[in-house]
Amino acid sequence: MDSAVEGERAKDAAQPPQGRYGRTAEEADARTDRRLKTLGAVLGVLLLGVVGWFGYDYVTGQRISGEVIKFQAVSDRSVEVHLEVRKDAGTDGYCTLRSRSADGTEVGRADFRFDQDRDRIDKVVTLRTTARGTSAELVGCHTG
Repeated sequence: MDSAVEGERAKDAAQPPQGRYGRTAEEADARTDRRLKTLGAVLGVLLLGVVGWFGYDYVTGQRISGEVIKFQAVSDRSVEVHLEVRKDAGTDGYCTLRSRSADGTEVGRADFRFDQDRDRIDKVVTLRTTARGTSAELVGCHTG
């Protein structure tokens, strides 16, 4: 029993008094870990906020949309397309249409501008083709 007490005394004598010379290595590591975890959490929240903002802006920023109402191949070189465009009244933009032949090959593609100061536009446009078009599809509408 005396040897156990002496071992404790020797261990205590080998270490400086607690708090006398600053933090121990374990305390410094724990503090650094807390700082890194806090910094990681803050950066994670900021990243989620930025991604959320861009996603929201992308979804709500689409101010022009269109729909093909009907189409008709009027010749081997053109297709008439009835297009309905919905947009904000002050927004200018364009819609891209394409036509395909019976075998699926793209035979025509064109952009049509819509600069009118209205929020709904019905227009029949003529899409020129390199061969007889059997379809007309809206690729997309964009502001600008």
